[in-house]
Amino acid sequence: MVAEDQYKKETASRFLSGPSNQRYSRWRCETVTNIMKIQQKSNTDMSERVIAYINGYNLYFGLRDAGLKRYLWLNLQLLAAHLLKPGQELVFTKYFTSRVSYPKDKQERQALFLEALQTVDNLTIHYGQFQANPRRCRNCGHRDFVPNEKMTDVNIAVEVLTDAFRNSFDTALLISGDGDLTAPLLSIRNNFPEKRVVVAFPPERYSFRLAEKASAYFTIGRANLAKSLFPFELQKPDSYILRCPDSWR
Repeated sequence: MVAEDQYKKETASRFLSGPSNQRYSRWRCETVTNIMKIQQKSNTDMSERVIAYINGYNLYFGLRDAGLKRYLWLNLQLLAAHLLKPGQELVFTKYFTSRVSYPKDKQERQALFLEALQTVDNLTIHYGQFQANPRRCRNCGHRDFVPNEKMTDVNIAVEVLTDAFRNSFDTALLISGDGDLTAPLLSIRNNFPEKRVVVAFPPERYSFRLAEKASAYFTIGRANLAKSLFPFELQKPDSYILRCPDSWR
């Protein structure tokens, strides 16, 4: 408990003693305060350590397919914190994605979102590869490219297994509906039976295999999405303003 209190004091201090710009400092302070309040609702002396692993493309396309693009401007650290149960503590969030290479408008929106995520403490971004596969219509001969991201599931598997081996978490919170992640989930349950893997399915995403093998599972609801958004105008430490894309509002 002493170590936990010291961690929270240092975190709060880091936020409060940040850049001199008041708007940015106030937003950072409010964000960490919200996360700490969520975690303190029912903390015990033996808090359950949670690391969140977020499959970026799976979450993005789930929100898009559900008609929830207004929730794409997500503070993922805050979202993960809102998904915790009493007695749990979010210690880190890992986000997995690939940089879009085309079209230009999507590339710019993603770059803006990644820049926003970089303002969040205790969150890292892990990159895979974006691959464009050629496609030709058999009827009209039209040619285009089908986007396909690679390595996300491998990167998630490596990180979650490494963290389990290092005893960095008690519970892994997996935000994904990708059934290919069943294998690392089973490996954790077989080799680290004291640890739990909880799956949070994005909207419009579900895997029977993941649900069957997970310690628990649920679907992320709109209420948690709605209260986990970045402000429409987000100020960086250098005072540059990041604005939510118009198509995401």
